[in-house]
Amino acid sequence: MAEQQEPEVTGTPGPSDDVPKARGGRTRRRRGREEKPTTGWGAVREILVVVVLALLIAFVAKTFLIRGFFIPSGSMEPTLELDDRIFVNVLDGRMGNIERGDIVVFDDTQGWLPAGTQRAGNPVKSALEFVGLLPDSSQQALVKRVIGVGGDHVTCCDASGKVTVNGKALDEPYLYPGASPSEIPFDVTVPDGEFFVLGDHRNASADSRYHIETGTEFVKREDIVGTAFVIAWPLDRFEFLHNPEETFQDVPAAGK
Repeated sequence: MAEQQEPEVTGTPGPSDDVPKARGGRTRRRRGREEKPTTGWGAVREILVVVVLALLIAFVAKTFLIRGFFIPSGSMEPTLELDDRIFVNVLDGRMGNIERGDIVVFDDTQGWLPAGTQRAGNPVKSALEFVGLLPDSSQQALVKRVIGVGGDHVTCCDASGKVTVNGKALDEPYLYPGASPSEIPFDVTVPDGEFFVLGDHRNASADSRYHIETGTEFVKREDIVGTAFVIAWPLDRFEFLHNPEETFQDVPAAGK
């Protein structure tokens, strides 16, 4: 008698595998749960959650990281031109990391701007500006370059017609071509925690020099929004902004 062979084990389930049978011998197939598509209020809720999260992220970024501004005048030419869109590092302002040569945006708490300079906007544009999705078009902020920090003795002009800081004459390559360092003489000592600021286009900038007589020439640290680090628009003007360290590297510390 021939020896009976055992069948090979395969991976294909047969009828004897764990498949439940219905009464009468018929195999009963398991039905998987069908996922219902998200419709109605569920879809609306998901959209709202995404929008709220996006707004929160934008708000946090604007409050603690970056803010957008547009340039409303030619006071910082040629570095910044009329209607340039710039972004500002807010963290520098909050941490107090402000140095000579930095371009800073600051709130006008001392009345430097003429009355009625704020542009009217629509609610949608204002909301987008508030969360940082559009550059802030508020005219209650100004942009200038820091020339003197707390303790610095800043004067103009020396025998060569240059601005001096703590006795060191400044070579200022960022000045508007043909503009003098200053047509207005001044001699100030910057209080601690404050800054003396000038525009790069000195002939077209109502900066710290113009407010000496009223005692409001210095920008307070708490008024600084941050340091400008990039021109973002228009695209043909895109450029990262750098501190001209070579201009200030040989300036001695205040009081020396």
